[in-house]
Amino acid sequence: MKNPMQHFHMPSVSKRISGLCRPVQCSVFIAVTCGVLGCNVGPKYVRPAVPEPPAFKESAPQQAPDGSTWMPAQPQDAMLRGKWWEIYQEPELDALEDKLNVSNQNIAQSYDNFMAARTQVRQARSAYYPTLSVGPSYTRSRSSQNQSASSGHSSANPNSNFFNLPFDVGWEPDLWGRVRNTVRQASNAAQVSAADLENVRLTEQTNLAVFYFQLRGQDALEELFQKTAEVDRQSLAMARVLYNTGMDNDESVAQAEIALKDAEAAATNAGIARAQYEHAIALLVGEPASTFSIPVKPLTTPVPGVPVGVPSQLLERRPDIAAAERTMAEANALIGVQKAAYYPTLTLSGTVGFEASKLSSWLTSPSRYWSVGPSASETIFDGGLRKSTVAQFTALYNSDVAGYREVVLTAFQQAEDNLASLRILAQQIEQQQDAVASAQRYLSVASERYRTGLDPYLNVFTAQSTLLANQQAVITLRVQQMASSVQLIEALGGGWSINQLPSEKAVAATIP
Repeated sequence: MKNPMQHFHMPSVSKRISGLCRPVQCSVFIAVTCGVLGCNVGPKYVRPAVPEPPAFKESAPQQAPDGSTWMPAQPQDAMLRGKWWEIYQEPELDALEDKLNVSNQNIAQSYDNFMAARTQVRQARSAYYPTLSVGPSYTRSRSSQNQSASSGHSSANPNSNFFNLPFDVGWEPDLWGRVRNTVRQASNAAQVSAADLENVRLTEQTNLAVFYFQLRGQDALEELFQKTAEVDRQSLAMARVLYNTGMDNDESVAQAEIALKDAEAAATNAGIARAQYEHAIALLVGEPASTFSIPVKPLTTPVPGVPVGVPSQLLERRPDIAAAERTMAEANALIGVQKAAYYPTLTLSGTVGFEASKLSSWLTSPSRYWSVGPSASETIFDGGLRKSTVAQFTALYNSDVAGYREVVLTAFQQAEDNLASLRILAQQIEQQQDAVASAQRYLSVASERYRTGLDPYLNVFTAQSTLLANQQAVITLRVQQMASSVQLIEALGGGWSINQLPSEKAVAATIP
């Protein structure tokens, strides 16, 4: 019985076309190839829409204590540019920020990551060009004399040499945009890395400013405790005089001593947090904590007016939003790379070289040989691999879209949080300062009544504790207010703009 498959030809999964092209056929082939080179089967990228409120809720005109109305800056004027920390007019902070931009190790690490991402763009672009290789070889062999004798051939010299110098060239035209999308994906990834670098830079700059004002807050607290201790010493001296004259008892002296020791201990304790903030700043500016120091200077910096603008500007001003948007573009390009697998691939290859059995005739014209021809391949069946792969990268793109929208919404939230914090803290500080004034009056009355013998020292002790607690609260609120101001600037993107993000062409440029 004949095999039913004997006359049936099963096409191979890889269809190959090779051979020399005749002039007309070659011209047609080149024309068709050049026409197909313009095809790109990947989806066109469009940045997804996100909700953009017309204005920040917390930037509405606020009634000032003097009855005037504060108006936010107009959008065209509401931009922080360049060295945003100079808005605080703190020369020491300016010098530290300039040093951070040069010596911070997190920034340096992110910069090198960006440089590595740029080289990957160059690697992807190399697929645009042919690959040329050379593989010279030399072989010396000896044939078997027994085999030569059995075949009726005899040779005076059974040894032979073979010299070969082949040059191979291969090129795969980018017919369906696979290479273009790969380059685009690498370029977008490099842009993500550039935005990440700016986000790290902004984060480190913000941390430095916050630590600086917190350190100054500790200086202010230490100054407050020292002044309080000086007042307590005077109170203790008065209590001892009254005790020695018989006008008061030893209980009042003990209470005065407790107040003094508490103030001195609090002043000492403030040095712990100050040292830690100083060490944190040393790390940020790239110096050993053991050799770094900042002179003592109490917090006196007023809160500057921060230009806010409108929410839609955050999309152009925050590097983390730019990174999320470029991540979507990168994912979109990867879909195009995977879709190109549905279409056939074309490879143009050729070989030219010299081969000879003698070294003297190796590189001569008669020793030349060559071959050239195209080949094509197309996958006929893959069990759903390509479809599943495209679905995977489509889902990843959709995930990145959700992540992008989450980053934008978080940016709006952070801006509103810090605007609300500044507004509420301003009111609270004003109320707390009124409480300090009342506590100061309370202490004055209690001290006077104690001197005249109307009240015991316990009233003075209570008044001193009340005043100190309210003074501490004012300093703590001022530090919190300065931190909120810095964090608002961070939420607004600092002085960065999306115009500073390198273009796809720029990240592909040769690194000097």
